[in-house]
Amino acid sequence: MNVYEISSVQDRIRGNSYVGRGIVIGKTEDGKKACSAYFIMGRSANSRNRVFAKHDGAIFTEPFDVSKVEDPSLIIYAAVREHENKLIVTNGNQTDTIYEFIQKGESFEAALRTREFEPDAPNFTPRISGMITFENQDFTYEMSILKSADAVGSACSRYHFTYPALPGVGHFIHTYVCDGNPIPTFQGEPERVAIPNCIDAMTDALWTSLDEENKISLYVRYTDLETGAVEERMINKNN
Repeated sequence: MNVYEISSVQDRIRGNSYVGRGIVIGKTEDGKKACSAYFIMGRSANSRNRVFAKHDGAIFTEPFDVSKVEDPSLIIYAAVREHENKLIVTNGNQTDTIYEFIQKGESFEAALRTREFEPDAPNFTPRISGMITFENQDFTYEMSILKSADAVGSACSRYHFTYPALPGVGHFIHTYVCDGNPIPTFQGEPERVAIPNCIDAMTDALWTSLDEENKISLYVRYTDLETGAVEERMINKNN
């Protein structure tokens, strides 16, 4: 097995009906931009009743039809937030925990030591998180997964990964291996994926590869490392 192999996001997703929620972070092939992407999927009516929306520079999940919301506790949250030279993206309200810790000068890893997987037995959905730190026209990034240590949710295992930004290389972490009952939790290190130069190519690769029935929303952001200019794409299945 080649541990340095880089796959396309299509190869990582296509044909898998349920990878859950996913984060991709990396650097474009030409080395000029940082890529961050986040998508959500859903099986239940409550999960599928969502859209992404932007408010005050942050990306939130919101109900598509407020009258149909059953339980907002695990599905409504800020998914992407910025503070100074840091960009945070997560699959839950730990976004705010990280943001608050960073504001106090503390670390991404320290923030996540205060959190654990979601209390949605029997799945115990992992909390996945990522953070880019921009500096000197370049960046580094961190990723994390918090998941149940056993089948009954008695303890939390915490995994923290740090990466230099290498041209054309990204890392992809998602909540589940595939569909199931209970749904099997993501295993191993974040997967190495190729990062194209074009934001539209990345957006199309992700959106078209996600299962048509279960995909809900996608947000992709490219940040120019020289100028700081931001390109964004947002797709909501519920328009």
